[in-house]
Amino acid sequence: MELAGKHIVLGLTGGIAAYKAAELCRSLVKEGATVQVVMTPSAEQFITKVTMQALSGRQVLGSQWDDTPVNGIANNMPHINATRGADAIVIAPCSADFMAKLLHGRADELLSLMCLARPIAEVTLILAPAMNREMWANPATQRNVAQLKADGITVLDVGEGDQACGEVGDGRMLEAEEILSDLIAFFTRKSLVGHSVLITAGPTYEAIDPVRGITNLSSGKMGFAIARAAKEAGADVTLIAGPVSLPTPRGVKRINVKSAQNMFEAAIEYAKSASIFIASAAVADWRPARAADQKLKKDGSGDVPQLSFVENPDILATLAQSPRGKQGLNGVEISVNAGLFCIGFAAESEHLLAHAQVKRARKGVPLLVGNIGHATFGQDDNALLLVDAHAVKEMPRASKRELAKQLIADIAARLGKTSA
Repeated sequence: MELAGKHIVLGLTGGIAAYKAAELCRSLVKEGATVQVVMTPSAEQFITKVTMQALSGRQVLGSQWDDTPVNGIANNMPHINATRGADAIVIAPCSADFMAKLLHGRADELLSLMCLARPIAEVTLILAPAMNREMWANPATQRNVAQLKADGITVLDVGEGDQACGEVGDGRMLEAEEILSDLIAFFTRKSLVGHSVLITAGPTYEAIDPVRGITNLSSGKMGFAIARAAKEAGADVTLIAGPVSLPTPRGVKRINVKSAQNMFEAAIEYAKSASIFIASAAVADWRPARAADQKLKKDGSGDVPQLSFVENPDILATLAQSPRGKQGLNGVEISVNAGLFCIGFAAESEHLLAHAQVKRARKGVPLLVGNIGHATFGQDDNALLLVDAHAVKEMPRASKRELAKQLIADIAARLGKTSA
């Protein structure tokens, strides 16, 4: 219910992507928003009002002469009444023609009238373009997009891929899930604007031979949730991911790695331009001293190959004890050009508080986040323990998505960036 209390006017213009608007409407309602659908005459050629009414739970508006009560008022002015009290008008799909119409302030049907008559300071206009690749690339369309953005209108990205006309390229409307993610991000307080956040997530894999290796049960879900929450809070986010198959959060730069050494090298490099480092990955402490060139086989003798191990580099300690890490220890003067604020994770099996306190001091980090590894690896929920030099804070079991938002809010507060 991440959009609870929000009222969205969902506008549909003509285009085959109108079918995606049905799923978007359903998703908005599922997340707690109330949705008033408005359709242009062209949109009604692609999807019916009955469908959108069933999904929104409200009568669909289509004519400026409609006297259907809107917000309790029936006075033949739906272009006024429907936008009052709305948090945003989202037009998905938004055709090239409709963008041109908005640019010039034309208002010859209900949806364009509503966009023109909306209280600009209170009701955001968000467009999800949808068109053929040549229409999208046309200089006229690109000029219109640039001017709409300059006018304060939010224009979402377009997708790339197969198009209904049979061509392939940019111009597809984003999928409903992507638009929903962008809307949730839009309404999230931007508490980390100006920060560059580096996050490690997932397990590492240490090869024994070409087909075997040492790893752990970390799914990466917590780190990926943190990356999404940091991006929604306005940060520039880079995610260094071990071998997991999770989808990359919207707007996050992803670097895939395999071993602890790979992750160490990537972290050292990308930390140079970061102001916050969150080490949520479950990194292997040791690796085989030498990986066999060929598969190690049983020979029937009962003898077991003897493996020797060496310690992997400590990513968190290395960055925390660097000059920038030490400068950022107290959370002051943090920026990409100054200190690096480091947050560690501890996945324990017992005595969580005691082990977390020891690890925080040993690593030299201002904040250590503890959890019980076997109770959270692969799960969608978790419980966290935040340990700093002065206090301990419990975050009771909740979804990793919710805990990630709480953690980002806590970090922002520590850095004095709690206001939008």
